[in-house]
Amino acid sequence: MFARDKLWIVIAAALVLGVSGFLIWQEANPGYLGYQREFRRLVEERLGPERAAAVPTGLQQIWLPEADRVDRCTSCHLGVTWQGLDGVEAPYGGHPAGPLEHHPVERFGCTLCHGGQGEATRLPDAHGWVAHWDDPLLDRRLAEDYRLADRWAFLEIKCNACHRYDREIPGAPRMNLARRLVDEKGCRACHRINGRGGSIGPDLERLGEKNPEGYDYGRLTTLQSLLSWQIGHLQSPKTFSPDTVMPEFGFTRDQALSLGLMLRSWTDVSIPIELRPGVVLADVPTAEELERERIMREGEGRFFVEKTCFICHDVSSFGIQSATKIGPDLAVAVDDVPRRFGRTLESFLMEPSGTMQVVLSKQIQLTEQERREAIRLLGIAYQKHLEALEAPDEGASPQ
Repeated sequence: MFARDKLWIVIAAALVLGVSGFLIWQEANPGYLGYQREFRRLVEERLGPERAAAVPTGLQQIWLPEADRVDRCTSCHLGVTWQGLDGVEAPYGGHPAGPLEHHPVERFGCTLCHGGQGEATRLPDAHGWVAHWDDPLLDRRLAEDYRLADRWAFLEIKCNACHRYDREIPGAPRMNLARRLVDEKGCRACHRINGRGGSIGPDLERLGEKNPEGYDYGRLTTLQSLLSWQIGHLQSPKTFSPDTVMPEFGFTRDQALSLGLMLRSWTDVSIPIELRPGVVLADVPTAEELERERIMREGEGRFFVEKTCFICHDVSSFGIQSATKIGPDLAVAVDDVPRRFGRTLESFLMEPSGTMQVVLSKQIQLTEQERREAIRLLGIAYQKHLEALEAPDEGASPQ
């Protein structure tokens, strides 16, 4: 029996010794050394032995004290700033020169723009594809998960995190498209964005920080993720939020994706001011934008904004513009309703029929007093419309 126990002790000791030896060897030979040897061989082949001798060995890191961040990505990606390695795939190739002109790697590191876990030195830890790390590398793998041809699309989230208030971001076509759509569709009429906007819809100021577990992904037929939900909701709001008053804007998938990426970028960014020289730090509206927002918020037609009528209808003589224009211009309702329904506007609003019966019973529930106020205001709007027709050369319609 003693001999048998002795045998098991020897076997266990050998296993412990073997495992310990392997762990010691692994620690002494991290994966990045293999990448460095291959990079040195590549440099020697392309650029000669002199340049190859200059390739560093061992752990490489970039310390960003202002951001309290250490990036060790260049332990594997040694060729980031090397010239003469065009066409070489990652991790050996150089970084496109354009972005580095304003974001030199020694000043900005890697993960501020690319995501990932900067302090890690092994895959998949370094790329952030591990549990409880919510800032993974925004690379080809993520684009493939969403079936995107543009492998760099997700990087624009990081661009917008810093350049949120810029009117346009060079090299970020999706963010620029999303900005135009926010303006064209009048999203601020319902949503608070960058410190300004309405309160009919959710505050979008820091939507990118919302907990993904608070969403219902049951209606998704694609990747189960918050971005997929947002894309679906933007294209078909009522499918994902049956009680919403948000209309369908007819967004294409590309438009919805661009908006979804921008929504994901809206977070409370903690990038220090020292790393953002020249970046616009506030959303400064133009005089035209301020006036348009004032008219929507405070003008004669604010009733139709507060009651969400403007989502489907213009009230042009009051300066109220609908992004969807699903219904007719209410500025001519006094004349239009009798022609369409054979009833006066007052009769129709007090006892609606057809689509408006559904809208006024479920979506826009008005008291009798509010309906009479709407009738009064629509009378004024029609009078202004007629006055504008009689004096077309006197400038814009009065607000």
